[in-house]
Amino acid sequence: MNDDQTPSGATGGGCPVAHGAGVTRLYGPEAATDPHDIYERLRKEYGSVAPVLLEGDVPAWLVLGYRENRRVLDNPLQFSRDSRIWRDFRDGRVEETSPLVPMVGWRPDCVSQDGEPHRRLRGAVTDNLYAVAGRGIRRHATHFANKQIDAFADTGRADLVADFAEYLPMLVLTRVFGLAEQEGRDLAESSAQVLKGGADALTHNERIMGILGELASRKRREPGSDFTSGLIEHHSGLDEDEIVNHLRLVLITAHTMTSNLLARTLQLVLTDTAWLSGLVSGQLNLSTLVEEVMWNHPPLAVLPGRFATADLELGGCPVKEGDLLVLGLAAGNHDPEVRPDSAVSVQGNASHLAFSAGPHECPAQNIGQAIIETAIDVLLHRLPGLRLAVSPAELTSTASTWESRLDSLPVEFAV
Repeated sequence: MNDDQTPSGATGGGCPVAHGAGVTRLYGPEAATDPHDIYERLRKEYGSVAPVLLEGDVPAWLVLGYRENRRVLDNPLQFSRDSRIWRDFRDGRVEETSPLVPMVGWRPDCVSQDGEPHRRLRGAVTDNLYAVAGRGIRRHATHFANKQIDAFADTGRADLVADFAEYLPMLVLTRVFGLAEQEGRDLAESSAQVLKGGADALTHNERIMGILGELASRKRREPGSDFTSGLIEHHSGLDEDEIVNHLRLVLITAHTMTSNLLARTLQLVLTDTAWLSGLVSGQLNLSTLVEEVMWNHPPLAVLPGRFATADLELGGCPVKEGDLLVLGLAAGNHDPEVRPDSAVSVQGNASHLAFSAGPHECPAQNIGQAIIETAIDVLLHRLPGLRLAVSPAELTSTASTWESRLDSLPVEFAV
């Protein structure tokens, strides 16, 4: 690709041959306010795959089509997760200090590898996730949900983002990992900064790695029945770097996705009386509600990243070997080719992209769902008369390249 070439921009699927002047930035002020408008404009201009610029004006292809997303996710031989083949990084156009590196760069974890190395590492993660899931995720979620609610239950008012959803998943994970509760609050703040990007992303990533490195050292001396000890003792024989990087991977992914999804599910409950009455009457269950949100507001709007292993064509675009592709999970879920009317409920349809797909599909989705369902169940039982304290139109969101998060969810309830 030559950086001085400009995309053709032909309406109706015209695909550029290069990233150049006028290419849309997937970060910054415009992207922070309404990324869905950006996705739809790019879809109209380019079709199912569009050129974009990530932080630092790093070029990438944004995959917008549902079928194209599935093709990339299901074919690791063509679209590798191994960023060591990323041409812009290999050729020195992306620095080690780039805020993209914590999200896209190679690490000794299962997400960064394919084939047998991926299977070995993922096996250690999934075995231990299943083990901890059977040891009281819902019990931990109930404990911390009640503890969070105790802090505001007597006031009659709360912000269910800042006072509830923002920290609850991480508090559960601290118990699962064998960490102290205060460390959980610090890790929640740092995880949010890593996803947000910007100049502080690397600093917060190092903070996370420091806390988790100390945890791994402690658990080698004092093992317990926790996720960390399980990784250390697993028959796959993970080394120190692999252990700490998998702790980081599960911690950041599980917390950020679950906290975002919890806030969005509460938003739906409190802004749509049909869903709330269905829950209260028993006609709907919480898993149905969460599934609806995963279609409309997947917790990761854009998934990093895949790298083309050879020159190929995707959605009519000439993707070159070493190109970076980022996966538009939110855009794919709203692809009119598979979902002509996004206002129609997708109840009972679990084929959304919210948890990715293929060999790297999220292994912790059942844990996240258990935390969300437990949290909402406790909340509805603890707070009679729970209602939104502002009009639904007043609720706002802020987006980064990777996600769109609800800013606040003010509520009132009887005391």
